[in-house]
Amino acid sequence: MQQRELGTSGLTVSAIGLGCMGMTWAYGATDEPESIATLHRAIELGVTFLDTAETYGPYTNEQLLGRALAGRRDEVVLATKFGVRREEGADPNQRVVDGSPENVRRSIEGSLSRLGTDHVDLYYQHRIDPAVPIEETVGALAELVREGKVRHLGLSEAAPDTIRRAHAVHPIAAVQTEYSLFTRDIEVNGVLPTLRELGIGLVAYSPLGRGYLSGRFQSVDELDANDWRRTQPRFQGENAERNLALAGRVTELAAELEVTPAQLALAWVLAQGDDIVPIPGTKRRAYLEQNAAAADVELDEAALARIADEVVEATGDRYDENGMQGVNV
Repeated sequence: MQQRELGTSGLTVSAIGLGCMGMTWAYGATDEPESIATLHRAIELGVTFLDTAETYGPYTNEQLLGRALAGRRDEVVLATKFGVRREEGADPNQRVVDGSPENVRRSIEGSLSRLGTDHVDLYYQHRIDPAVPIEETVGALAELVREGKVRHLGLSEAAPDTIRRAHAVHPIAAVQTEYSLFTRDIEVNGVLPTLRELGIGLVAYSPLGRGYLSGRFQSVDELDANDWRRTQPRFQGENAERNLALAGRVTELAAELEVTPAQLALAWVLAQGDDIVPIPGTKRRAYLEQNAAAADVELDEAALARIADEVVEATGDRYDENGMQGVNV
């Protein structure tokens, strides 16, 4: 697997990472043995940049990684996130955002315990807390770096001004946001130019459009009844119909290029810059292997232009109204 540096941080990761959320939360039925086998297969393939968060479950995703990585911690670059609290069993769309220094300390101790490690390689603020100045939050995070509990700092879904203010307190290695053929906000809202100006890497989550761009379902009805995606605007009504049609075009283009739809979508993201690392999520080895192979797919300029032109952005907000309030803060 190729490697990429996140901006100018010195943190080098696999060119394609692995989003672990769906292994325990949000995307329907879970299968712990297969998830652990997928994590072990990822390491074998060199997909060693693993992404989790305390809120996934909550807590169960970090616990799963802790079990899977026992005795293998040094083989991976481990990223987790804090700052979003959900009550166990509560509506996954209901959450509390907390960027207080007290929560920074409380969260890292919990994550380290669940992950079975003494440090996290990349620690993100999952959502920006508008009630707490970013300088206070990052100041508390910087203390964790000095203590050796965290190696690098990150932000998720942060606005350009917030990124600048945070970076002035302590270097930010990466900003995580949704980025794919379906979601290109950061190209026009100032985030991507800001990251490149400051030497900060971009970690692209949902690079497969939460499954649309993989071509793995032809109807939202194929998703499990308890799949969180069913509650989101892009998976409802006319939005879903239009987005499935767009995904169908991706499938057609992929067939012409003799790659899978997921490989085409990931190769497009990788081609947008060496400072971008996608972290497609999966809980199955077969899909992991397909995704990892995208690192070797080369799209020429004509193909890239055609893809970007023929696959427009998705219809509908990517979160419900409550979720959108935490984007670009």
